Amino acid sequence: MGLLLDYEAQHFSWKVDGRVAIVTINRPDRKNPLTFESYAELRDTFEALRFEQDIKTVMLTGAGGNFCAGGDVFEIIEPLTKMAMPELLNFTRMTGSVVKAMRACPQPVVAAIDGVCVGAGACLAMGSDLRFGTLGSKVAFLFVRVGLAGCDMGACAILPRIIGQGRAADLLYSGRVMKGEEAERWGFFNRLCESESLHEEALTMARDLAGGPTFAHAMTKRMMHAEWDMSVDEAIEAEAQAQAVCMETKDFSRAFEAFAAKRVPEFEGD
Repeated sequence: MGLLLDYEAQHFSWKVDGRVAIVTINRPDRKNPLTFESYAELRDTFEALRFEQDIKTVMLTGAGGNFCAGGDVFEIIEPLTKMAMPELLNFTRMTGSVVKAMRACPQPVVAAIDGVCVGAGACLAMGSDLRFGTLGSKVAFLFVRVGLAGCDMGACAILPRIIGQGRAADLLYSGRVMKGEEAERWGFFNRLCESESLHEEALTMARDLAGGPTFAHAMTKRMMHAEWDMSVDEAIEAEAQAQAVCMETKDFSRAFEAFAAKRVPEFEGD
């Protein structure tokens, strides 16, 4: 029995649907801003997912028609203006560790994004593996608009790899809003959905991934991250080794047997 199956989150909503964990940032009256405590709990939860065998994918979303309004102005931004450098560095390292934990957990993370998705909320979306959005969504890396650099929570490294260097520079220097259609056209969103169907479409994707060869999915996620720092030749060799490991799994044998029998394989992640 996985330790997180009966987990009771304190600073966001946590629900397990079969083999999918649904994380909902749940302060809808204020468009789901983050606090010091919710940052820390998100970090700890994603770190714990590294050791969770029964949860295969994660869906990340927000309550009340918005994704996340970033750091709470009065509970985070105002206290930060009164902190000294050691405290500030502890905070920025903690926020970055949330994205690091999201990238390090083996489960694919599917973000369902509607309404406001700005600041740290945009970075949580960026740190996810897949992003489903709506026409009414508003994504903004707005740090420059509060006198900060665009280099927050890995944005200068990750965002250019998603949408390209020039487009990332546009968003990070300006802090402007990227609406749903543009986000999909630029490749930030994998899919545009109607607001009414967003949750179900993202959950369907998460369930589909959870029903697939989850050991292989974890390997894909690991290699996509690791190969950022490799030459093409190094990446080809690393992928050869990774794929050879996947060929030893029972899921690989199951897939062949199902193909030979002309039926759909049933993967178990081993």
